[in-house]
Amino acid sequence: MLQTETRPAATLGRVKDKVAFVTGAGSGIGRAAALKLAAEGAKVCLADLKNERTDQVKAEIEQAGGQAIFVDIDVSDPARVAAGMEQAIGAWGKLDIVFANAGINGTVTPIEDMTPEQWDHTLSTNLKGTFLTVKYAIPHMKQNGGSIIITSSINGNRTFSGFGFAAYSTSKAGQVAFAKMAALELARYRIRVNVICPGSIETNIGESTQKTPELKKIEIPVNYPQGNKPLEHKAGRPEQVADLVLFLASDESSHISGTEVYIDGVESLL
Repeated sequence: MLQTETRPAATLGRVKDKVAFVTGAGSGIGRAAALKLAAEGAKVCLADLKNERTDQVKAEIEQAGGQAIFVDIDVSDPARVAAGMEQAIGAWGKLDIVFANAGINGTVTPIEDMTPEQWDHTLSTNLKGTFLTVKYAIPHMKQNGGSIIITSSINGNRTFSGFGFAAYSTSKAGQVAFAKMAALELARYRIRVNVICPGSIETNIGESTQKTPELKKIEIPVNYPQGNKPLEHKAGRPEQVADLVLFLASDESSHISGTEVYIDGVESLL
């Protein structure tokens, strides 16, 4: 549940009256970020595939005094992403914050066993989906500037021990490079672009993970006698990531762009 029920969302000011477009908003990090942004005064467009979870997020925001709409999109489909952006603009007339968060783990298997279709599915959702979300947001942000935040990962950037995650890690590394290129290109419009790189977070991304039996032939045992999450000794919470998203979305980070921020309890430094 939203943690600020005691005060209507519109009374809070860190992103007050800004319009946010959040992909993958129905669960996990996307859900937590949508609730956080709404609690701090933003109007939120919840972009996800149609399901009951997204409806519930919309209901929670509205019950707490905020504003939200839902758009049914597949981030790998250019027409649906463009149409979703237009729906947000039609509702509120502007776009200030984009959180390109939707992503999947995809098929987890050795490279030699991965099919081209499995590779394409992961890259299309994670990397092409990020490109499309940013591409179709730019025309609506050029006049007034704004903040774009992309969800990448420690995988493919700091850690490479996820056996079978070649497609996923490649997509996540690509997102960081894309964000840096976009940050430089869009600076003239006062559009900031930053990347968050979470480690283990309590989400349901496992639902999009298909591990194959062939993994056994490439796995190398990795043992950490004192645990592999040094800071809190457990996976992070989506709400902790949402706090970072709020910071990057707000004017408090007005001079930060082209930067990746790791949020993993130093897990990736082991």
